[in-house]
Amino acid sequence: MSDSIDMHLINSQDAEQIALVEKMNGLLSEHRDLDEVIGRLLDSATADQLQIQRLKKRKLILKDEIARLHGKILPDIIA
Repeated sequence: MSDSIDMHLINSQDAEQIALVEKMNGLLSEHRDLDEVIGRLLDSATADQLQIQRLKKRKLILKDEIARLHGKILPDIIA
């Protein structure tokens, strides 16, 4: 039995949701990886501050993109 989703069996709205979730999961993984890299660089005696600054900026960009995708996946419902 395959774990992949047969795209023919789901409608386009579901396919879009799945694509958004997959993209968000990829961004979350990259965000975690950056966190680890930044931590190791900060622990290093020869840390390149410019590199750390660039990585932190990328991490913030990822955080914003994750929040945007999260809003698309689970939109706020006004009661």
